Parts: sequence; structure tokens; C-alpha cells
Amino acid sequence: MENEVKTQGGVGFVGLLTIALIVLKLCGVITWPWWLVILGPFMCSLALALAIVGIVMGIAFVVTEYRDFRDILEDKK
Repeated sequence: MENEVKTQGGVGFVGLLTIALIVLKLCGVITWPWWLVILGPFMCSLALALAIVGIVMGIAFVVTEYRDFRDILEDKK
């Protein structure tokens, strides 16, 4: 049996957005500073990831507080 190596690859959304912003900067369409053109899409990805983590942590906090509140109510019975 032959060993087959299958790879999947591609640029992805952030890579395409970075390339598009670089092209727009070089064509003079946008006048953003270079650091924003290069790091902007990655900062957006980081912000999205942090927002998702914050939402998950918020839900975990609410569930934990609900369980504590439920335990207090059951103790009073």
C-alpha cells in the first residue's frame, strides 16, 4: 500500500483581505499607514476570537451562578 499524503491549503479570508489591502495601498486607493494595512486583518481576527472567548466565559459564569442560586433555593426547602 502506498503512503499518500493529502494536504489541504489555501490562503483563507485573512490572507486574502491582507493581500487586497496591500494592493489597494499600492494603487493609492487607501491612505492607511502600512502597519494598519498589514496588521489590521489579523487584529480583527484576534478581536473576533476574544469576543467569542468572552461570550463563552460569560455563559459559563451565568450557568455557574444559576446553579449556585438553585442550590440555595433547594437548601431552604
